[in-house]
Amino acid sequence: MFAMLNALLSCAVLLSGTTEIKAEKTLVERLGYRATDRLLIIHADDVGMCHSVNMATIQAMERGVVSSASIMVPCPWMPEIAEYCVKHPKADFGLHLTLTSEWEKYRWRPVTSISEVPGLLDSEGFIHSTVEETVAKASTKEVEMEIRAQIKRAKQFGIVPTHVDSHMGTLFTGKFIGSYAKVAKEFGILPMMLEPTPARIEMGKQLGYDAAKISEGLRAQGYVLLDMLHEDIEGKTLEERRDDIYRIIRNLKPGVTEIIVHLALNDDEIQHISHSWQRRYFEYQIMTDPKTREFIEAQGVKLIGYRELSKLAYQPQK
Repeated sequence: MFAMLNALLSCAVLLSGTTEIKAEKTLVERLGYRATDRLLIIHADDVGMCHSVNMATIQAMERGVVSSASIMVPCPWMPEIAEYCVKHPKADFGLHLTLTSEWEKYRWRPVTSISEVPGLLDSEGFIHSTVEETVAKASTKEVEMEIRAQIKRAKQFGIVPTHVDSHMGTLFTGKFIGSYAKVAKEFGILPMMLEPTPARIEMGKQLGYDAAKISEGLRAQGYVLLDMLHEDIEGKTLEERRDDIYRIIRNLKPGVTEIIVHLALNDDEIQHISHSWQRRYFEYQIMTDPKTREFIEAQGVKLIGYRELSKLAYQPQK
C-alpha cells in the first residue's frame, strides 16, 4: 500500500496548478448506484504468463466470480489469451504492464527492441527480476517506450483493453508513476489508481504532502480512483485463504473495492514455474466455488468490472 501512496504523491508534480475541485458525487453514484452500495472488482493478475494461468482465469471468469483480469503482453502465452479476447469481446481484460521478470527459470524480454531499452535488461538479456533493479537502471524514456509498445502489441493481437495496471507495482513507484498516467491517457485507457485513505493521508502529511489535494487533482483531470484495494490474501491453506477473502468481502465499506487474486490450475506447468503455485490453485478453487458467489450475494455486494469504470475515464468532475 505504501507503493500506491507514493504513486499518488508523485503525481503532484504532474498536476501542479490544478484547481482544487470538490466532487459532488462519489464514484459509486457516478456509476449509477446508491451511495451506500458496496461494489467489488475481483481481479485476476498475470494472465498470459502461462497456459495454466490462462485456463484458470478463463474458467474463473466464465463460471466463477472473477469480474476482470489483466494480461502480461511480453509473456509467451499472451497470444492464447488474445485469441480468447477476440472471440469473447465482452470479456473484461486489461493489460498488466510488465517491467519485471521474476521467475528463476521462466523469463521474458521486452516487447521493444532490446537495443532501444538497454536499461530494462539484466546481464542475461531478460527484463530485471526485481522492481528495485528496474527503478535503479531503467530511464523514464525507456519505460514509456516499452509500455507504449506493450499496448500497441496487445492491440495488434486484437485485445481492446478496459484498463491498465502494473505487474509487481513497478509503475506505481515515484520514478515511473508519471509515465504510467501519461501513457494511459495518451491511449485513452483507464489506469488503475487509488483514493487516499485516512491512513495514507496521514502518512502523506508526515512526508510533507497533501495526498487529499493530489487526489482531487487526479479526479479533476478525469482519472478514476478506486476507493480501496486488497492485494495480499492471507493464509497457508485453502480454508485460511477462503476465510480471509470472505472476511474482506464481509467488511467492505460503501464504494468501489478491488481484490487482486492470482490463479492457476494444479498442473506440472505452473509447479515448474512458480513457488506460489499452491496459493494460486487455492485461489482458483475459491473463485470457482459456487459458495463464493452465494456468499457475495448474501452480503449484498455487487460485482462489477473495469468496463463500467472505463466509461467514466477522463471525464473531469465538475
